[in-house]
This record gives sequence, C-alpha cells and structure tokens, in this order.
Amino acid sequence: MANVTTATPSTTRATAATTAGKTTIEDGVVAKIAGIAAREVSGVHALGGGAARVVGAIRDALNTTDLSQGISVEVGETQVAVDATVVAEYPVSLQKVADDVRASIARAITDLVGMDVAEINVTINDVHIPSDDDEDQAQEARVQ
Repeated sequence: MANVTTATPSTTRATAATTAGKTTIEDGVVAKIAGIAAREVSGVHALGGGAARVVGAIRDALNTTDLSQGISVEVGETQVAVDATVVAEYPVSLQKVADDVRASIARAITDLVGMDVAEINVTINDVHIPSDDDEDQAQEARVQ
C-alpha cells in the first residue's frame, strides 16, 4: 500500500491506493485528530496562541469549536509533521506536558490516520493559573 500526496491549490491530501479503491485524508482531518489528542493530555489547558484563543472563545460561544486550533500539519507521502501550540496548567512539569502531547498526537496519527510521524514540535506559549479566572470573574461581577 503506497501513500501518495496529491496537491491542490489550498490543501494537501494523504492518499492510499488499494485494490478496492483509494482513500484520501485531508490535512484538516489530520489536524483535527492531532488537536483532539492534544486536548486529552492532562496538564493542557488550551491550544493556540492568544489571538487564536480569542477567536476560539467566540467560536465556543457559538457552539462551533475549532478542534484543530493551535495545530499545524504537513502531510507528506508517508509521513506527517505536526506543530502544536499549547497553554499548560499551573503547576505542571512543562517538559512532561510537551512529552505527553507528543506521545498522544503520535499515537492518534499512527492509529487513526495510518501514517508515520516525522516530528512533533510543541510550543508552550503560556501557563494558565486558575486564580486568574477567579480575578476575572470578580472584576466582571463588580462591573455589572
């Protein structure tokens, strides 16, 4: 079973040819699987940078969550490379969170997509402190 990548102007697809036909997996599907896997890791508060999280909060309010937020994928012929941006919970070991995110994404892509993982780069761009939420809620209550 040989994997072939077919390029279109806006996306790349992983394609596997078999005797019964061919299967095409869009980049967005691979990114969504990686995003779901990353969110399942203990110690991950959210995915994406500041602007992405603001847009994500709006999408959540509209009940249209983007499960690939904070995830970027490159799909090759037989391999996938992933970049994940993570907000970690405080106080967790950042190295452990990054390692667990890598393991979870690699397992999901290997098991569900059926491709090898070339690399998974994890960027931790913030640490969520639960007391920040309490202060934000207190300020909102005071202003109402």
